[in-house]
Amino acid sequence: MRSIWNGAISFGLVSIPIKLVNATENHSISFRQIHAADGGRIRYRKVCELDGEEVTSAEIGKAYEDADGSMIPITDEDLGSLPLPTAKTIEIVAFVPADSIDPLQMDAAYYLSANGVPAAKPYTLLREALKRSQKVALAKYALRGRERLGMLRVVDDVIAMHGLLWPDEIRAPEGVAPESDVSVRDAELDLADALMDTLGEVDMDSLHDDYREAVEELIAAKASGETLEQPEAGGSGGGKVIDLLAALESSVRAAKEARGEDGSEEGEEPGADEEKASVTSLADRKPSASTTRRTPTGKSVSRSSSSGASRKTASSPKSSGAKKSTAGSGGPAAKKSASSGGSGAKKTASKAGASKSGTSKSTTSKKTAAKKQSGTKTATRKRASA
Repeated sequence: MRSIWNGAISFGLVSIPIKLVNATENHSISFRQIHAADGGRIRYRKVCELDGEEVTSAEIGKAYEDADGSMIPITDEDLGSLPLPTAKTIEIVAFVPADSIDPLQMDAAYYLSANGVPAAKPYTLLREALKRSQKVALAKYALRGRERLGMLRVVDDVIAMHGLLWPDEIRAPEGVAPESDVSVRDAELDLADALMDTLGEVDMDSLHDDYREAVEELIAAKASGETLEQPEAGGSGGGKVIDLLAALESSVRAAKEARGEDGSEEGEEPGADEEKASVTSLADRKPSASTTRRTPTGKSVSRSSSSGASRKTASSPKSSGAKKSTAGSGGPAAKKSASSGGSGAKKTASKAGASKSGTSKSTTSKKTAAKKQSGTKTATRKRASA
């Protein structure tokens, strides 16, 4: 790894030559600005406001802008001549517990590498002293033209330094907390604790930047002329008022299911509150007996599922009497039809059957008498002709 700064750690009267190396790297994907119309690259040019001429980096210096707008030039020689004891030194000023450092102060991280063989012994001494004391070292150092605050700690077998913000650079959180008084119930705290326990710990190496991977896939697809399928947009709960207790319960169940555990409460069967539904195939259905129902108009409709089609038989007191008159009185069919029409239909059908039976007998006797009379007249005519 390439060093970005060379100096020494000042540990009392002990001086440890070191090299400063970046401990982190940026994996963000950078984009260029282009002209949307033709794809031409957009570039920034450094131009002097007085003569309008473009200048190179070698011609650019530093200056401080005064309150009245005037520029006060400051050269590197001016800065180099300042009495800055930490110009090339990381000066340790104290050893403090690690939890006394506010994480808000954390800034860039660096590795400190021993510079040369003579630095190995004092470097190892400081590293082991930090390990045994379980403390961190506070130090001051100068980098990129200004003095900074740092924290030295041990990472594996290496001394690492975190740049720290000065205490007066941390803003107070005024007006950030909720202004209204909010009370939290014990049940909600219990569920929050359960959710924290269920989520548990995580392997930091398993965490990765999903967005960066998606951008890389997008770039690769566009470079090859393909089109990526747009994923379905997930619902966002932003701005919605939710039931906090219900949301916590759902979160605990979801977290347990994600970890392969049973998400239901003890003594509760999953899906016990859901209706049980059964599905029967049409081919497995058994034929059922015919059913009779009465329509609002008073007609009885008979349906049979065994025939595969609906058969309707409409009967009324009048029609049953008319139909049964042609078949004689008191037959089994007349009784069956009469029973489907109810007790009223029975009486009407019986009267109608009796009436038609009498009419039928009278007609038969008249026809018999007419035949006898015709036969007598025929015999008389034969005798007279003889």
